Amino acid sequence: MAKVLAVCRSSKRGPKNPVERARVLEGLGLEGDAHAGAWHRQVSLLAQESVARLLARGVRVGPGAFGENILTEGIDLKSLRKGQRLRVGTILLEITQIGKECHSPCVIFQQAGECVMPTDGIFARAIAGGEISAGDAIALEGP
Repeated sequence: MAKVLAVCRSSKRGPKNPVERARVLEGLGLEGDAHAGAWHRQVSLLAQESVARLLARGVRVGPGAFGENILTEGIDLKSLRKGQRLRVGTILLEITQIGKECHSPCVIFQQAGECVMPTDGIFARAIAGGEISAGDAIALEGP
């Protein structure tokens, strides 16, 4: 079963802090998060399976280190396409972007020579809001 391992947010851009639960606002993203707003990258997701590659190389990172809002397990995020929708607990997300360009090497890139967000991170907008917390189920909705 695909699930949420951690929910993270920060009022500033960059690494985020794990929180017990967060409120996702329809059309805006995570309440109190620097990336919330009326744009296409309201919520970011990253798979623990991607983070594990760096952990195996000795890079010490925890939830939120890559700036992700939702750390997932058991879903192949890299196989998703723009326009697909994910039900995460009670919220509904629509995938808007796969990966992102890093304009300057982040701390993780400097340590490991690689960062996973440019290739493995995905971004979404909040179609339906609600509460989200670790342990929530994740399911693909629609085609």
